[in-house]
Amino acid sequence: MKWWKYILIIGGILIIDALIIEPYSLKVSIYDLKNPQLSGLKIVFATDFHIAPYGWEKLRLQKIIDTINKQNADLVILGGDYVNRHSLKSTMLPSEIAAKLQEIKAPKVAVLGNHDAYYGKAEVKTALESAAIPVLDNSSTKINSQGKEVYIAGVSDYDTDKPDLAKALKNTKPPLIFVTHSPDVFPSLKGEADIAFAGHTHGGQIVLPLWGALVINTDSGRKYTYGLFEEYGKPLIVSSGLGTSILPLRFNNRPEIVVVTFK
Repeated sequence: MKWWKYILIIGGILIIDALIIEPYSLKVSIYDLKNPQLSGLKIVFATDFHIAPYGWEKLRLQKIIDTINKQNADLVILGGDYVNRHSLKSTMLPSEIAAKLQEIKAPKVAVLGNHDAYYGKAEVKTALESAAIPVLDNSSTKINSQGKEVYIAGVSDYDTDKPDLAKALKNTKPPLIFVTHSPDVFPSLKGEADIAFAGHTHGGQIVLPLWGALVINTDSGRKYTYGLFEEYGKPLIVSSGLGTSILPLRFNNRPEIVVVTFK
C-alpha cells in the first residue's frame, strides 16, 4: 500500500474519532482535596452542555444526568451554556433542558454562560429556576450538608455581562465555594473562596500533540485552559465541559464531569 493511502486511512480514523466518538463519550475526573472545613463533602461540577435539538442529543443529556446521579454527590454545580448556539433551530428548548436537569437528585445550583445570554438570558434563567435550580447571578446561597453550613457564590458571565464579585460574596462566610462560567474571573478572586470552578474553555476542544489546545477563547489566554490550578493557596478547577461549540468536534479531549471530594 502506498504511503498516501496510509495517511488517508489515519486521517479518516481521526475524523471519525473527533466527529462521532469523542463528542459522545464521557469521563469522570476525580479530585481528592484537603480542606478540614469541607471534609466529607462531595461536589459534582458539570458545565458547557450545548444541547442540540436532536434525538441523539437527548440520549447524550440523559447519559450525563445518569452519570451525575451515580456519584451520590452532596452538591451539583452547573456551570452554564446549557443551550446550543443562539437560535431555536440549533438548540433544545431551555425549558426541556431544565426539565431534564431537574432529574439530578442532589441539591443543585447554576450560573449562566455566554451562549445562554446570546440565546436569551431571561428565558434560560426562568427555565432553570422554574425547575427548582437556583441561578447565582452575582449572588449566593447556602446548603446544609452533614451538619455543615456551606456557602456557594456565583457571578454573571464575563463575556456578556458584568461579574460583580463584591455583590456575589456579600453576606457569605467560609467555607465558601465559588463558581463562574469563565475562568477570566479567577484573577479577581484572590483566594477569597475555598475552591472555585469554571468552564467555558472546553479545554481547547481540539488538543493537538506537541501543540496543545487549538483555541482558547479567554482574555487570560492559555493560563486557565484546563485542570487544577492553585492561587493564594486555594484550588481552582477548569473543566473541559460536556459539549462542543462552533465546530462539532472534540479531539484528544473527552467531555467530562468533575467530582471533588474533600478529606
